[in-house]
Amino acid sequence: MEIKDKDVLVLGGWGLVGMAVCRQLLERRPRSITISSLTRDEAESACAELAGEAGETRLKPAWGNIFVRTTMKELTRTEILSDPEHRLTLAEDVLERTSETSFGKFFLYELVTSLRPHIIIDCVNSATGLAYQDIYSVGMRVLKGLREAREGQIPDDLQVEVETLLDSLYLPQLVRHVQVLYQAMKDAGTRSYVKVGTSGSGGMGLNIPYTHSEDKPSRVLLSKSCVAGAHSLLLFLMGRTPDAPYTKEIKPASAIAWKRIEYGEVLRRGQPIQLWNCPLEGATRLADELDTQNATGCTPTGDNLRSVFIDTGENGTFSLGEFTAITTSGQMEYVTPEEIAQAVIWEIEGGATGHDIVAALDAAVLSPSYRAGVMRELAIRKMRDLQAQHRDDSIAFELLGPPRLSKLLFEAHLLKKVAGSIEGALEVPPDELAERISELIRTDTDIRSRIISIGIPILMSDGVSLLRGPTIKVPSDPRQTRFKVNPENLENWCHNGWVDLRTANMQRWHQRLKELLSQAGTVRPDDTSSGVLRDSTFWHPGEPLDEGEVVGWIFIHEDQGKRMK
Repeated sequence: MEIKDKDVLVLGGWGLVGMAVCRQLLERRPRSITISSLTRDEAESACAELAGEAGETRLKPAWGNIFVRTTMKELTRTEILSDPEHRLTLAEDVLERTSETSFGKFFLYELVTSLRPHIIIDCVNSATGLAYQDIYSVGMRVLKGLREAREGQIPDDLQVEVETLLDSLYLPQLVRHVQVLYQAMKDAGTRSYVKVGTSGSGGMGLNIPYTHSEDKPSRVLLSKSCVAGAHSLLLFLMGRTPDAPYTKEIKPASAIAWKRIEYGEVLRRGQPIQLWNCPLEGATRLADELDTQNATGCTPTGDNLRSVFIDTGENGTFSLGEFTAITTSGQMEYVTPEEIAQAVIWEIEGGATGHDIVAALDAAVLSPSYRAGVMRELAIRKMRDLQAQHRDDSIAFELLGPPRLSKLLFEAHLLKKVAGSIEGALEVPPDELAERISELIRTDTDIRSRIISIGIPILMSDGVSLLRGPTIKVPSDPRQTRFKVNPENLENWCHNGWVDLRTANMQRWHQRLKELLSQAGTVRPDDTSSGVLRDSTFWHPGEPLDEGEVVGWIFIHEDQGKRMK
């Protein structure tokens, strides 16, 4: 894609890599660059620093936490976790089902859909931000509280710790983040998305010596790699989604340096490191117990730690000794942010850098095979022979899911039972189809039993009589077993997992079968090329309806679930 005159959103634009990306973007003269960062000061200072290089490109700051809803975007994690309502809201936002979640409440969705960028470059260190919420420390505090509760002493803060644990679950946050991002880019018409990811270990193996002061091997550091890997696989899936933007990921596997080299105050999490002194007379006398919180023997000097340091942006501030150790040959070594930025820009412009993780995964995965295609016909033929031998209809077991699959397969099967073929189903008026199938359900105990026993209810043609077994797959909510029946819920349940015998649903089947044949009819009879798979000869509309093929077509065209690679 040509970058000139395009609108670009750079997430994490204030950071080390983000600024290098912005500088290289400016050389291509986009129409605008929105530099998004966590805080207003970061976003505005980035725009100010680049103003002299911008030319006619408009620089716009944006700020806020892209992992939370808009109302919490400027709150620190500490502020969120210290508020009881915010804690529950944060957990609900990532744990709710997609259908029950409004993506519009998330800051990331609002940002993307309001800007409608052609290109998004994501330089946020997502894996670090999620993994360093440190589920292990929170989990150990919860375990301690639960043990005390078993002994009859329920800690006052146990509920707070449990809520914090819910807010620290990595994968639900990551999944929701990618869902929101995909929907936002889809609605905004974004055409190119490049993620600057991480390996989590700077390219080192499980023997990585550096643990950010944690025990070795660091569970939190390895969790960061897990999140980074999961993120890559989700982007791999997004890259295989037909209406998603072109999706790429550049994943540096080394340290990244540097932003500046100076002498001055050394900061830890944005705060100076206070210097302390412990004279010999203040020494702790070791005995049977060491209290790590008792520091009565040391006193502040009144000064802060000052030294020569190298600032590697969000990757940390290192001393000369630390930087020398991690970048020496055989350790992490390092790559410059400008090299990362160059790879990002080349990938957007269509160049093959060889560093796109999504493309690498595409090339490495084992795809559907010719042999499997041949064997599929053999498997189907064997199953049909057994069907005939045992006079059995093998329709759905609800072991694959979702319930909509079973619902559609059984509805298609019922159409075949009462009308035979696609043409036969279209010849019968919808109200008569509803009556014929209802009569079949009344009289055929076997088919009725098979449907309801796997958790798929049957809504009879009157719209109020429901046949059901002991289990109902839809609706489902781990928090409740009672649900309000209203027109909106009823339509949702019928769509997602109820066999629906109402006339309106038979009309829906008429419409989809007509569309199916209409698509096949667009192929000229004399076109015998390989250009189209599902022509009229594929469907054999006068022969018995094939439930699986019809439902496969529905998933492709109605539910937009087509495989693209």
